[in-house]
Amino acid sequence: MTRSDPIADSVPAGEAEVAPRRRTKAPEIRAVALMDAAERLFIEKGIAATSIDDIAAGAQVAKGTFYLYFPSKEAMLGALQQRFVDTFCERLQNAMDRHRPGNHHARLKAWVETGLETYLDNVALHDVVFHEYRPEDRRMRNDNAVITQLVGLLKEGDAAGVWEVEDATLTAVILFNALHGVADDAVAMGPAGDPVADRRRRARALTRFFEQALHPDVVDPDI
Repeated sequence: MTRSDPIADSVPAGEAEVAPRRRTKAPEIRAVALMDAAERLFIEKGIAATSIDDIAAGAQVAKGTFYLYFPSKEAMLGALQQRFVDTFCERLQNAMDRHRPGNHHARLKAWVETGLETYLDNVALHDVVFHEYRPEDRRMRNDNAVITQLVGLLKEGDAAGVWEVEDATLTAVILFNALHGVADDAVAMGPAGDPVADRRRRARALTRFFEQALHPDVVDPDI
């Protein structure tokens, strides 16, 4: 006669054979965790010094999991660039949408102020994910989603007779690069004594420049 195991006897029927399940992250959560880890490490260590092992460890996943979502570190960098642009455009759109569609001056001002603020708030990330600029990238740079969004805004104002735009795409490229230049100048000058006042000053100058470029004979007195 064999003795029964008191521990086994205490387990309800059907549960003794079930091995404990390991909790795994949902696929979309794993992808985001990998991107967040890569973003953090690229800023801290630089892209060249960050390995795929580092990224996987930072996301708390196995190295093989990285390759389920990104074939290479370069592909990860491309995904981070796209996420940066998507987030940038979303913030710009949200800022413009706080004003009614027909208020073109206010929407343009919101685009400028939010664009400058978003760039300066994320300059470290911007510089690391867009670190390598090559001549063959020129068309991609001019066709980016931020410029496309600005083209739409310019065309809306032109159609409403608020300003005059002969070539919306070329004008958007010029204005986008003006914003980029003002932001880069702020970074190069270093921390201002009053950062909030400095940003407001730069945003006012940019908005006035935009308005004068679009309709040199009429400038909104509220700018």
